[in-house]
Amino acid sequence: MTKLEAQLSKYADLAVQIGVNIQPGQILVVSAPVSAAEFVRLITAKAYAIGASQVKVNWSDEFITRQQFEHAAPEVFTKAPTWFAGELTEFAENGAAFLHVIAEDPDALKGIDPERIANFQKTRGAALTKYREYQMSDKVSWSIVAIPSQAWADKVFPDVPAEERVDKLWEAIFHTVRLDRGDPVAAWQEHLDTLEQKADVLNAKKYKSLHYIAPGTDLTIELPAGHLWAQGDSINAQGHSFVANMPTEEVFTAPLKTGVNGTVRSTKPLSYGGNIIDNFSITFEQGRIISVHAEQGQEALEYLIGLDEGAKYLGEVALVPHKSPISESGILYFNTLFDENASNHLAIGTAYAFCLEGGKDMSKEELIARGLNTSVAHVDFMIGSPEMDIYGIANDGTREPVFLKGNWAF
Repeated sequence: MTKLEAQLSKYADLAVQIGVNIQPGQILVVSAPVSAAEFVRLITAKAYAIGASQVKVNWSDEFITRQQFEHAAPEVFTKAPTWFAGELTEFAENGAAFLHVIAEDPDALKGIDPERIANFQKTRGAALTKYREYQMSDKVSWSIVAIPSQAWADKVFPDVPAEERVDKLWEAIFHTVRLDRGDPVAAWQEHLDTLEQKADVLNAKKYKSLHYIAPGTDLTIELPAGHLWAQGDSINAQGHSFVANMPTEEVFTAPLKTGVNGTVRSTKPLSYGGNIIDNFSITFEQGRIISVHAEQGQEALEYLIGLDEGAKYLGEVALVPHKSPISESGILYFNTLFDENASNHLAIGTAYAFCLEGGKDMSKEELIARGLNTSVAHVDFMIGSPEMDIYGIANDGTREPVFLKGNWAF
């Protein structure tokens, strides 16, 4: 067995045991590109070895996807894929776990008509509403892991010889998910414990709002009554833990939908819908986005916030210290799974129900009444930097630092 094969085996173990934490008798649904076939075979074997009752794989291919966006009839992008949504919802209703393997080319859809992409996102998002309610309220286990592709590696390491780029990206990914530790599973548990300690402090504080200050950013975000700070691992409806993002460095909660005011500036490119949006600022008034400006990807950003009314509001507030492994590596991944874990970030769109006391058991209408946002979108964008200060504001108006110079103040 080569070193890479050994690492891939450990990575598959991590995805199955820590990521989705598959249980005996449980169904595992895997979504993956065809380029990940070798890794998906490992995942399948390990899931069945644990006792999975079925492993269902949904394959994708970026070439075929681009061909569709270039040549398919316009109505294809406005017709809901009810068969696909129905299958996922049925699996969720039966307690399946969902593992997403990504290997995206950040420029996969560069040059495609943004309206086609927006119509696809809107239609697909609407069709998947029921399934996403299971996901956003932690009723099912789900996780996202990544593997390199040549196109992605070319984007991340353009100055490295072409034949070495994929190996370089493998090495970087393995480091972010702690596979280079002696016992990766134990390392993950230690890391999750550290994140939980930060969340416990914030939950005890019960801040009324947060004030963000940085170059180009002066933003106040009110938090809903009963908000909860969450971190890397979650508990599904059956009481089993899972880790939705691998890697993860964040502690996060939901904002009050109508309580966001001011302007925030991005600090890293956003890869969205196969396009790059970069150097952008967003201004909010009473929670709603009233203006956006991007030096690159303006049209894509406008289509994003136009997906529905909820896409004009925030659904997530996440804290990530500048002194974290991904940030300190200096690598820009052009992939939100990684870049959001190198930076404080916010998310446009729907909020996680579990970020509210009792939220997991609330209806959509109850969550809305408590101030949480809903949307077909949930798109994270990065705002953190070593120049960012964040202050927590208590109910009596007193202020205390949460972040100073990009890092935890406690």
